[in-house]
Amino acid sequence: ETCGLNLGSLDNKPWQLAFLICEGNRILDSKNFWLRWPDLKVSPDAARITGWTKTKYNKLAVDPKEPLELFEKYLYNDEYIKVGHNLLGFDVYIHNINRLLLGKRTDYSYINNLIDTNCIAKAIKMNINFNDDEGLLSWQYRMSDIRQKGIKTNLRQLCKDYEIEFYPSKLHDALYDIEKNFEVFHKLIWAFEI
Repeated sequence: ETCGLNLGSLDNKPWQLAFLICEGNRILDSKNFWLRWPDLKVSPDAARITGWTKTKYNKLAVDPKEPLELFEKYLYNDEYIKVGHNLLGFDVYIHNINRLLLGKRTDYSYINNLIDTNCIAKAIKMNINFNDDEGLLSWQYRMSDIRQKGIKTNLRQLCKDYEIEFYPSKLHDALYDIEKNFEVFHKLIWAFEI
């Protein structure tokens, strides 16, 4: 979770980092960190949507260095497939902001081993097949760029579409979102071949 939607500003600090380690249908481990930054400015809209409060932040926030190092241990390991919702449209840029804030250089080398469930959901809803000649990453970026009126692929809608129980008030908590997306992903892979 972040301070807002600006993908080009170092002021849009990621303040919650959560991820799952999974094998097949099983969640082997889950990690959830709130990241402490000096002068964090969460927009009122972002705070409302995510449930961020200063009290909770002050209680839970930790130095961001170790959580990022742990996360990147998996992220940059090609033995793991990275799965998430709207990764190519948002999260890869926020991860880069996190790296830059900690003095690391930009490194998107992991994106060739990434599956964006938002892209797959769009393809299913629009009846667009995966083109093997195009390559998975290029195809997903093409899907990510598509905007069509009436096509909803946000996590809330996909939970409804696939009859996955969810609590709307919990959406936009990073850990809850990836747990729900794990369930969505297992529905999508039965409906779409990549």
